[in-house]
Amino acid sequence: MVLGRIIIYPIKSLDGMCVDEARMTEGGILEFDRIHAIVDEKGAYVNGKRTPRVQLLRTEYLPGFQEIRIGVTGEATRHHFSLRDPAPLNRWLSDFFGFTVSLASETKSGFPDDRTAFGPTITSEASLREVAGWFPEVSLKSVRRRFRGNLELTGGDPFWEDHLFSKPGELKPFQIGDVRFLGHNPCQRCVVPVRDPDSADPIPNFQKTFMERRKETLPPWAEKERFNHYYRFAINTSVPATETGKILRTGDSVQISA
Repeated sequence: MVLGRIIIYPIKSLDGMCVDEARMTEGGILEFDRIHAIVDEKGAYVNGKRTPRVQLLRTEYLPGFQEIRIGVTGEATRHHFSLRDPAPLNRWLSDFFGFTVSLASETKSGFPDDRTAFGPTITSEASLREVAGWFPEVSLKSVRRRFRGNLELTGGDPFWEDHLFSKPGELKPFQIGDVRFLGHNPCQRCVVPVRDPDSADPIPNFQKTFMERRKETLPPWAEKERFNHYYRFAINTSVPATETGKILRTGDSVQISA
């Protein structure tokens, strides 16, 4: 297995950007990944779990991830903002959502969903293709955008990445290129993958179908004890502080520690 794709999501819940390499930060995240988050006046996240309007936003980033072009699905206009001075972007986003929001920033450790397994999430192309096959109306690209993994492996069978977690209470050490990881568990999913990543329209019975097929196709190497339910996909990880500054690159090989 090799690392085939690296996706950075500079603003939590918004579109990602593919890169050829990424540095690990002191906080154990990919540099620039989810280092900004949209929050309301009480500091609560404004994300896809809270409102499907988030999924109507389209974003592109200039090199260096300091500038953004943002717009709305179906509209040709894109608005250009600097992330160094978020006040104009805050006003635009507040108008879009209809209530006051602002951009919070944390460059070292970002805003991960899981504060224990705070590292990059890992999927594989074979798994994404398998899931796409469960839903005739869904493409590989759409599945990738629905589940929003950071690192996508190529080679191997569907759900090969289920090798990267162990029994309850145990962490699974492995390495991608020069970077050491600890695999925690298969990621519990939320409502976001149910919805089309452009229109936010839901697929009826998406979660039920996913759970049925995930159970049917669970590979023999997966630790079944980790599946209290089968709406789990991609691997949650953490990265030791010793890996700070190391670079992940597409083409890096995956090695599981003995």
